[in-house]
Amino acid sequence: MSDFPELNCPLPIGQYERVLMAHGGGGQLMQQLLDRLVQPAFDNPYLAARHDSAVFESGGQRFAFTTDSYVVKPLFFPGGDIGKLAVCGTLNDLAMAGARPLFLSSALIIEEGFPVDALRRVLESMAATARAAGVCIVTGDTKVVERGRGDGLYINTAGIGRLDAGTPVIRPAAARPGDVILVNGDIGRHGIAIMAQREGLALETTLESDCADLSGLVGRLLDAGVDLHVLRDLTRGGLASALIEIAEAAGVGLSLEEDAIPVREAVQGVCEILGFDPLYVANEGRMALILPDDQAEAALAVLRGHPLGEGAALIGRLTESPAGQVRIRTPFGTERILLRLSGEQLPRIC
Repeated sequence: MSDFPELNCPLPIGQYERVLMAHGGGGQLMQQLLDRLVQPAFDNPYLAARHDSAVFESGGQRFAFTTDSYVVKPLFFPGGDIGKLAVCGTLNDLAMAGARPLFLSSALIIEEGFPVDALRRVLESMAATARAAGVCIVTGDTKVVERGRGDGLYINTAGIGRLDAGTPVIRPAAARPGDVILVNGDIGRHGIAIMAQREGLALETTLESDCADLSGLVGRLLDAGVDLHVLRDLTRGGLASALIEIAEAAGVGLSLEEDAIPVREAVQGVCEILGFDPLYVANEGRMALILPDDQAEAALAVLRGHPLGEGAALIGRLTESPAGQVRIRTPFGTERILLRLSGEQLPRIC
């Protein structure tokens, strides 16, 4: 007997009639869920843009609007907690559209029995992160569910931001052959820090999540007049999944140099031991930037002048073909194609 007897009309997602954990992992199954169920149900031009935020115009000004939910486990981890993660994640989604964040909302789903002191810590963390970004959490909601039904605490946040006049249209489809690909720092640290904390791994060095608000860094790039074509934060599915989405949306090829991609030695070591690929490990303070080749030097100067961009690097270029494909040149001079994972190497990391 199904756990959901009232749902006796199956809605298959590919060959699946039930939702799996992998359908939320940022990989191939999640894309099927979005393409076959979510997009058709809510079909409109804003969703069709496949961006981190919906960009719209009102009163002669452009705004960006986004929402996200956070179910990370554990709730507290080196470098952050679910509250900081929720605020930073929404600020970053707005920034990826080139928007200056204005206001946030927050909804809490709390499990009965959750410690009040832990809830206070999370709320104080959210408030401090929002203040540091110059925004306010102005509305929200609170629900409590039965013990054993909520895994402690889930948070949903939504945000609205304003695009300055003259800000270019920053979206995945704006990528062009000849553009270059930058990242603002080392990748894979958030996912490995979460996994180490969750599984009690004893590492020689403590890895902290890269969880951070990127809106100030993006603001500096815009103020410097850098011509940004695409921005994408590297959350679920990591760098590889984000670049595959961009290649498909823009109909271009992406060529990466593996040696140029910054990965900390500790992250690389854990990935090698456990069989993970750091290119697919989630980040919460890292983004990919795609921009014209002649803008690369200016962009790198801005990035490296900011604490969140000190490790910025140019990691690849865009080509006309093969369209929709991401290739990476290994240190041995060979090439491999990056494909979507079916789900996610590490679930519940955001």
